[in-house]
Amino acid sequence: MANLVLENINKSFGPLQVIPDINLDIKDGEFVVFVGPSGCGKSTLLRMIAGLEEATGGDIRIDGESVIDTPAADRGVAMVFQSYALYPHMTVRQNLSFGLENIRMPKDEIVRRVEAAGKLLQIDTLLERRPRQLSGGQRQRVAIGRAITRDPKIFLFDEPLSNLDAELRVLMRVEITKLHERLGNTMIYVTHDQIEAMTMADKIVVLRKGAIEQVGAPLDLYNRPHNTFVAGFIGSPRMNLIEGAIGASINGRLAFESAGLPPLELTSGAELVAGQKATLGVRPEDFLAGERGWPAEVAVAEQHGANSYLHCTLPSGEPILVHQQGQSRVARGDVLNIAPRSGHWHLFDEKGLRIKTD
Repeated sequence: MANLVLENINKSFGPLQVIPDINLDIKDGEFVVFVGPSGCGKSTLLRMIAGLEEATGGDIRIDGESVIDTPAADRGVAMVFQSYALYPHMTVRQNLSFGLENIRMPKDEIVRRVEAAGKLLQIDTLLERRPRQLSGGQRQRVAIGRAITRDPKIFLFDEPLSNLDAELRVLMRVEITKLHERLGNTMIYVTHDQIEAMTMADKIVVLRKGAIEQVGAPLDLYNRPHNTFVAGFIGSPRMNLIEGAIGASINGRLAFESAGLPPLELTSGAELVAGQKATLGVRPEDFLAGERGWPAEVAVAEQHGANSYLHCTLPSGEPILVHQQGQSRVARGDVLNIAPRSGHWHLFDEKGLRIKTD
């Protein structure tokens, strides 16, 4: 295991800076997920940690030692790629042992490591097959096994499940989580899929345009997003974000107001000023339907069996999503009266930053 520190790490391609100064501390044994939209710099950051991409500035330290000028092969990290990167003419056994043979490891140690990785990943019966004879999930296990045989300090995963079908992705993310629990190594995992991030990570790093927006445990990010970007990105389906302003007090309290909606009374003591622009965030599961509330016309009712997702429209024309457990009898054209559950909403200022409301 190893800890990793990124200190003012940055990357430019000519005059274009794709990653500004990033500072990040990853502890021994943590499973950290870099998440963000396509093009946000997460794979570039991972490749700089691996030594496959040269940093423009800053420092990378593993267990307190700088590796910024250390070749990739000597950093003590192993990377699992999206494309598997297996040698098609070699057997599984040969794919697992090839890197070890190149560093002239003793043959008996190579055999021991290959056999151990095969058993750990349940591919020990596939060692004499070639990649074309394997399923996508089996190929990914071989790619992970090749990393395991190197006995690295840190595992790096670059969107390893994106080539698999939906059902197999679920199975493989469970297997990778179990693997982390068994090995205890530090793991850094890159994905654009925030569901993978939420279900696998000890800590999530949310990136946008090469910069870190927020770092924290999955539920911390879900429950207390720092800004509207994180609020809209973390969670599936995404949080509803409604534009409005802070209105005059009702019963001694301020209220959130938006076109065509009854005011939403806010908690006293909030850092708010009447007249300031604000965005209200409400997760789809935090809307309650009843006799009072905001009128929302149902445009599409998606029935998922155990869950119903109601795509609605507010009087202002703004779309809004409501999640109800169970099988809803609501149909297109029906009008619901919905209101956020008390205390289960978020406020953001006109810059998109979270406003303290308690």
